[in-house]
Amino acid sequence: MLRTIDLRGRTLSPAELLATVPRAAAAREEALATAVHIVDDVASRGEAALREQAERFDGATGHDIRVPAAHLDEALAALDPAVRSALEEAIARVRVASAAQVPAPTVTDLGPGARVTQRWQPVRRVGLYVPGGKAVYPSSVVMNVVPAQVAGVSEIALASPPQREFGGRVHPVILGAARLLAVTEVYAMGGAGAIGALAHGVASLGLEPVDVVTGPGNNFVAAAKRAVAGLVGTDAEAGATEILVVADETADARLVAVDLISQAEHDEQASAVLVTTSERLADDVLAVIAPRVAATRHAERVATALAGPQSAIVLVDDLAAATAFSNAYAPEHLELHLADPRPGDFVHAGAVFVGPDSPVSLGDYLAGSNHVLPTGGQARYAAGLSAATFLRTQQVIEYDRDALSVVRDAIVTLAEAEALPAHGEAITARFQD
Repeated sequence: MLRTIDLRGRTLSPAELLATVPRAAAAREEALATAVHIVDDVASRGEAALREQAERFDGATGHDIRVPAAHLDEALAALDPAVRSALEEAIARVRVASAAQVPAPTVTDLGPGARVTQRWQPVRRVGLYVPGGKAVYPSSVVMNVVPAQVAGVSEIALASPPQREFGGRVHPVILGAARLLAVTEVYAMGGAGAIGALAHGVASLGLEPVDVVTGPGNNFVAAAKRAVAGLVGTDAEAGATEILVVADETADARLVAVDLISQAEHDEQASAVLVTTSERLADDVLAVIAPRVAATRHAERVATALAGPQSAIVLVDDLAAATAFSNAYAPEHLELHLADPRPGDFVHAGAVFVGPDSPVSLGDYLAGSNHVLPTGGQARYAAGLSAATFLRTQQVIEYDRDALSVVRDAIVTLAEAEALPAHGEAITARFQD
């Protein structure tokens, strides 16, 4: 079910480590070509393309792509009280954690009359994507909307796939969550087409182009973000989910197994990787995981994900080798089941879950952290979704005449050195009668 990669007795360079990382590279390459075509189709044909895609991918026809307000109100009224309570708790926790991500303005005085202020401005309009294919993700509504609201975004458009079993409507639990957060602009559209529609706009739907697109999804959604990058801002490509568990001989094989399964149930392309110094633990995990996979609700999906090239058990000599492998992999989710976890050593990960009582499922729902995280190794250079995703830093420069005179000669010197004399003349002109 899970293949084994034995790296014991080998000293690998960073490049060699990257080559050993289990990835489903072919799936991502195919997704990009398809996503580009879908996005371009929406850009050129708008609503007609979206309706064809809805029929082809979601089995929905004749539905309201722009969700009427009445549908949102009905969904909130019908929301199960226990689900509503859980969502409200998640909203409260994510709101508190997101507020800590908004930097305060800072003022730097470089001398008398010379001041630079750093301030953070929210983007005006965002498009938030909530997946809805193999599962229902009201938690993703929370993870997208709350940071945008905390950042001060004034216009929020939310998109989620139409559901055939609900007559082409967005899943009612997702609609209920959106209404709970006072989101009124919602669209029943999914996949790469939704990303293209948010980026390019669709006039016949009253959908204006957004400034930033965020949200998790499958590899096609992640690839579509790449296709629209530059036209709009995007968060990191949060594609098919990943979990990397680093464990030693002290780990509980049962907990490691259930955590690997929990992420594998998202999608057949999900990645589940265990890196361990203990061959015994690896054997115990394999023994535990097989019957649990057979008994779980999405057994076929989980089995496919675990048997794929993107999943594996990796055996290493010591914790240093495990740490090096993890940092090369740069997982979306990293769990540390270690006697001495040292989370500070694991510098490349979307989110780090320390200890047996901090599973990824906690972060998916109620930790207060955000579950929209970079996949495909992007955690080496990209951050997860946060309030900062929706903010732009701006510098406000205020110099008076005396402060400008202090740096006048240096500016002129540098302008001449760069063969841009008009730059210097723009300074000296201010000191001529």
